[in-house]
Amino acid sequence: MIQVLRTNSSHQDFINLVAELDKDLAIRDGEDHSFYAQFNTIATIKYVVVLYENNKPVACGAIKHFDTATFEVKRMYVPEEFRKRGFATKVLQELELWSKELQYHYLVLETGLQQPEAIALYKKNGFTIIPNYGQYIGIENSVCFKKEI
Repeated sequence: MIQVLRTNSSHQDFINLVAELDKDLAIRDGEDHSFYAQFNTIATIKYVVVLYENNKPVACGAIKHFDTATFEVKRMYVPEEFRKRGFATKVLQELELWSKELQYHYLVLETGLQQPEAIALYKKNGFTIIPNYGQYIGIENSVCFKKEI
């Protein structure tokens, strides 16, 4: 049975999943990891989704305020043993629904070239590549996306 939990960044299952994500990203990003890590702290994220299968946390994602009409998607992760089962799409759909409920109109996000699975996920879910924004301007390893919701 699949369950969706809306929570915040203090939830322990989210914290544990993000710790796994950070280990994976440290390997993928190599020496660039510390640059990205500074933009991915979770201390004050108000909107977090944790997905469960049979009471086991199998995926997570979050949104945070970007501008008056836009949330930024952060900390999307599915442990390797649970991938290719639609969990990431389910998390994205819940984040989109929550964003609409909060009267936001767009989602933006950044991912890295070293994360081809993420790039494919976002394209499959209707996100389009945009010029890099904010701290990612000029960062060759970054790919930024946007979606109207």
